[in-house]
Amino acid sequence: MGLTIVKEQTAVKPEAMGKKNVVYRTNELNLWYGEHHALKNIHLDIYENEVTAIIGPSGCGKSTYIKTLNRMIELVPNVRTSGEIMYRGRNIFDKSYRVEELRTQVGMVFQKPNPFPKSIYDNVAYGPRIHGIRDKKTLDEIVEKSLRGAALWDEVKDRLHDHANGLSGGQQQRLCIARCLAIEPDVILMDEPTSALDPISTLKVEELIEELKERYSIIIVTHNMQQAARISDKTAFFLNGEVVEYADTNQLFSTPADKRTEDYITGRFG
Repeated sequence: MGLTIVKEQTAVKPEAMGKKNVVYRTNELNLWYGEHHALKNIHLDIYENEVTAIIGPSGCGKSTYIKTLNRMIELVPNVRTSGEIMYRGRNIFDKSYRVEELRTQVGMVFQKPNPFPKSIYDNVAYGPRIHGIRDKKTLDEIVEKSLRGAALWDEVKDRLHDHANGLSGGQQQRLCIARCLAIEPDVILMDEPTSALDPISTLKVEELIEELKERYSIIIVTHNMQQAARISDKTAFFLNGEVVEYADTNQLFSTPADKRTEDYITGRFG
């Protein structure tokens, strides 16, 4: 009989990751799509005012995990979970935790820009209006602040009432970020936010992410390892639904602790 070697997840203790506050603490998270075990015993701490990148090959569970953090995964039929995800000390799976409350705190930007079929102004004002803000002066201030926060104000300030679909792809993605900022979230989830963009637009979004982490905690799923290395503070490497390794980005890319991480970042697979 051959010897079976079980590799353990390379965990990083919280004290080794610095003294910043933990925003999300994932403990023994498992997730199934029907019979398919998509996430396996995930342990992961996410820290505030940092960019945390999640990398790994297609189908490894990256997007599933990030969509679990604001419970969007519950929109998929036949999903079930075990374990817990603590957000600011509260289990997001607790029955008393309203999903609307969670998503007010945790915004999301998707792979493809998805502006509403409305004006630039109405895209940004949508969230505040849903939350009961009707005063035009207040909405004007929120729209300007959010567009400035998304580095888009100077490009669109003279055409706020034009249709959002008239913007370029990169501008549309920054508009979606502005729409996210308008509800003043605590965390911003980004699922491959630049994969549909050209290099110049990608650079603008990356520069924006660097600025936003001073006020928000950002979790970004990316296939682009160079992007993860450029903009993130910490990186988690997912493989086959497991966290293989999680460390400071510089450490993970320069001296990975697990051979599978090294093989992935050097292009041996993926």
